[in-house]
Order: sequence, then structure tokens, then C-alpha cells
Amino acid sequence: MVFTSHIFIFYYLPLCLLLYYALDKRWRNLFLTLASYVFYGWWKPWFVTLMMISTVVDYIAGRMISAEGASPRKRKTALVISLISNLGLLAVFKYAMFAQENVNMLLKAFGGEGFSILQITLPIGISFYTFQTMSYSIDVYLGKAKPVRRFIDFSCFVALFPQLIAGPIVRYSTIAEQLATRDHTMARFSAGISIFAIGFAKKILLANPMGTIADTLFAADGPMVLAAWFGVIAYAFQIYFDFSGYSDMAIGLGRMLGFEFPKNFDSPYHSQSITEFWRRWHISLSSWLRDYLYLPLGGNRKGTVRTYINLAAVMLFGGLWHGAQWQFVVWGAWHGSILSAERWIGKKSFYTGLPKFARVALTFVLVLFSWVLFRADNLTQALGYMGAMLGFATQGPSTALLSGQIYTLHNLVLFALCALVVSLKTQSWDFALELTWGKALTLIILFLFALAAMFAQSFNPFLYFQF
Repeated sequence: MVFTSHIFIFYYLPLCLLLYYALDKRWRNLFLTLASYVFYGWWKPWFVTLMMISTVVDYIAGRMISAEGASPRKRKTALVISLISNLGLLAVFKYAMFAQENVNMLLKAFGGEGFSILQITLPIGISFYTFQTMSYSIDVYLGKAKPVRRFIDFSCFVALFPQLIAGPIVRYSTIAEQLATRDHTMARFSAGISIFAIGFAKKILLANPMGTIADTLFAADGPMVLAAWFGVIAYAFQIYFDFSGYSDMAIGLGRMLGFEFPKNFDSPYHSQSITEFWRRWHISLSSWLRDYLYLPLGGNRKGTVRTYINLAAVMLFGGLWHGAQWQFVVWGAWHGSILSAERWIGKKSFYTGLPKFARVALTFVLVLFSWVLFRADNLTQALGYMGAMLGFATQGPSTALLSGQIYTLHNLVLFALCALVVSLKTQSWDFALELTWGKALTLIILFLFALAAMFAQSFNPFLYFQF
């Protein structure tokens, strides 16, 4: 089930909220868990089984780690079981086919015969909830979080439907107290509705139209230079409004249910370096990688060379987290190389002496080249598209027809609107801090307009569902 569907808007969400507030507080976490299982299993019910396995294993691991009198060996064994089970799920369902394909390539390169590749369906959101449950086990082991007492509270934490499929990645320590007791106020509920409406409009009115432009140009045969840049910028708008829109809706839904989720985006395209970009983009993931991978590897405490190696390793892992394809590995290497280079000169860009506008523009260009890797179907297509951006591609026979298709008044107006919204300093989070009647009326009109547009559009799932 997706947030931008009539089933969710008109049936699931109203019924969920009605039953949630009708129940006694003692039963609300149980209800949210069951409701979240329905939400997650709407497409393929068996996906819920995997999430339940992860939930049970990590709950037991947490109890073993925190058991009174538990020996260091027993505690470490419980942590290892938690890590192996979660990483094992990712290995089987996300990376098994990638590994098989590459083994086949090696066999054929040395004259051998390949074997049939086992096709495995990727459960949506598996990368998000496995990271969440692993963070619980690790935090309990390190003493950064108290073990959960009730299994149903932990189940609610793992399955909570607002952020289940595409984040933000919420750590148990962040909402531990909220699982036990949380405030439900009209101000919080109203703010939740406001943030949800903004995120809904981002997805429907901005991300989806930009996605159509990007899909057209990335599928084109030899687009001209201007068209290639137009396409990748459209994709940059699409992925930002798509993912930040989902995060807004998740945060808004959380507030409607009394939860406070962390901010996941902070105007990332305002960044003046790639280092700053990763402080602003997908904040919950970058902070997770920092705390649970970069720092345990030694961070910057073991010398300059080791620091660069750690950065590269973390970004390569981050690339693979996004997808089991070589272009994601190169994407991670791209960002890791730039981050290492910027750290070499003090976490600043090489163009730090330029005016602010130029620093922002150059950072955006570096991000755009990385988005080509993110969007392309494979590494060959990515390199070809980059060649088109640099003017090296041979123009296809439909170049003129393509220009007439993408440079319409409708597309150009929406493109300019995206650029305007990206340039604004005020964000969804800030807009909802103080809700006035004027803001409320604006949001109602915006939401109704987006709702009407939703029915006119073809189905377009959130990009991060594939991760």
C-alpha cells in the first residue's frame, strides 16, 4: 500500500485513526502493530513473515544482552546472532541474484558455463527495517538504549507503518519513551496533517511530472547536451521531492499518532560541498552509517590514510545498500572519493574560495553526475548518458521529436516551479510550526488539487521502495 493511493487516503488512514483514538491507550500499540502488518502485507502478505522473524530475533537478542548476570561471551553471541540474521536477510533477498550474476560472468569469461539464476523477489523496505532492528541490538549492547520490556512495544517500533517502507530510519532510543507513553494534542495532530499535505503535494504535483521527463530522456537514444542536462536535473528534482515528500508524510502521520520522528532532509541542494550535502540528504541514513559503521571502523582516530579508507568503505557500503548493481557501487565510490578529498583540505570543497552561488552550483553539478549513476539501468547506460551531457554522444534519429515532447509549456513551468521550491529556505517542518488560518486554507487547496491530480496520473510508486 502507498500513501498516494485512494485506498490509503479514503479508507485505510481514516479507519486507522478512528479505531486508534477509540481504543484505550493500553491497546494502541497492539493495534498499530496489526494495522501496520496489514499495510505492509497489502501487496504480498508473506513479506510480513520476514519482518516478524527479524522482530522476534532482535527482541530475544536484546533480552539476552541485557539479562542480569549475562557473561560478556553470551552478550556478544546474542549481538552476533542479531547481526547475522538481519544481514543474512539482506544477503539472500537483496544481493543473492547480484552475486549469482557476477559468478556467471566470471565463469563465462574463463570458458565455463553459467548456471540458472534463482529469481528472488525483493521485499519492499527490507533495508530500512533491518537497519532499525540492528540499531536496537547494537545500542542495547553498548548501553546506549534500555532493553524493551514488552514484545508488543518492540513489534510496534519495527512495524510502525508511517516510516516502515522508506524511512526515515528511526532508532529505538529515539522513540522508546514515546512507545510507553506519548501525548496526543490538537496542535501536534494539526501539524501532522499539515506536514502530510505538503509531502503529498510534493510527490503528486512535482515528483511525478519530473519523473516523466526523466524517464523519457534517460530512455532516449543520444539526447542533445541541453536535453541530457534537462533530464538529469528533472531526475534530481524527482528523487528529492519523491523521497522528501515520503519523509514528510511519514513524519506527519507519526505526529497524528503521537510520535515525533527525526527530520530527514535539510535543503540538501543548498549545500556548498559534498560533505555538507551528506549532512542534509537522507540524514537518518548518513547518521546511521556514521554511528554504526564509520566510527566502529575507527573513524578519523587511526591516522589520515585509515580515515580515507574508512570513508571509502562506508560510502561503498552505502552504495550497495541502495541497490545490488554495479552503478550503485560506482555511485558510492564517487561520493567516497569526493568526501575523502574534501576531508584532506579540512571538510571543505576545492572551490571554497568561490562565491557562495558558485559553490552551491558546483556541488549541485557533482551531485547531478552521481544521480546519473543512480537513475541509469546499468553502468553502460550511465556512462553513455554522461557522455551526452558532455557532448560526446551521437544524436539519435528522434532528437527533434524528443525536443518537442519535453520542452512543452507545461513541463517548463513545472520545472521552474521545482527550482523555485528547492531554492526556498522555509521547509515543511518550519511551515507547520505555527499553523494559521491562512496556512490552513492554503494547505487545503493544495491538498485537494494534488488529490485531483492523483486520479489523473498513472501509478507511480515511491523511488525508495526499491531499497
